[in-house]
Amino acid sequence: MNTQPTTFAAFLLGASLLAAPLSSQAQPADGKPQTGLPKITLTTGGQTISADVAATEESRQKGLMFRTKMAKNEGMLFVFTQLGYHAMWMRNTPINLSVAYMDDQGKILSIHEMEAFNETSHQAAGPARYALEMNAAWFSQHKVKVGDRIGGLEKAPKPK
Repeated sequence: MNTQPTTFAAFLLGASLLAAPLSSQAQPADGKPQTGLPKITLTTGGQTISADVAATEESRQKGLMFRTKMAKNEGMLFVFTQLGYHAMWMRNTPINLSVAYMDDQGKILSIHEMEAFNETSHQAAGPARYALEMNAAWFSQHKVKVGDRIGGLEKAPKPK
C-alpha cells in the first residue's frame, strides 16, 4: 500500500493551518500601507537593509499591502510566534516582491519571487521563524542564496 498521497495530504493540511494567519484572516480594507512599525537594520550579501518589523498578528496580516514602492535596500521583516511552514501571498500588494524565509539562526531556507496582486501561496521550505520581503529579484541581484544568513535578527522585537 502506498501511503505517500495520505502523508502528502496531511502535510498540506498542516502547512495550510500554519499559514492561515497570513492568508485566511479578514483582510484590511482601508487601502493604506502600514506606518509606524519598528525598524531594524539587517545585513546579508554585503548589503545593509532597513526593514520595518511586523511582529504582531495585525502587522503580519497586513504586511506590505497597499505599498506602491520601496527604496533599494528597504524591506519588511516578519517575526512569527512559532516555527512553521509559513506562507505569503500578494493580496492587495501592488509591487513585485521577493521573500526569504529564515530559521531561528537566520539561515535562509528558501527564496521565492512573488508577483503583484497574485494570491498564489509561497511557502517556506522548512520550519521558519522569520520572513524578509524585499523588492523583486533583490536576493538574486545581490547573490544572496539559500543557506546564507541574515544578520541582525537577534535585535528584532519578540513576536506577539
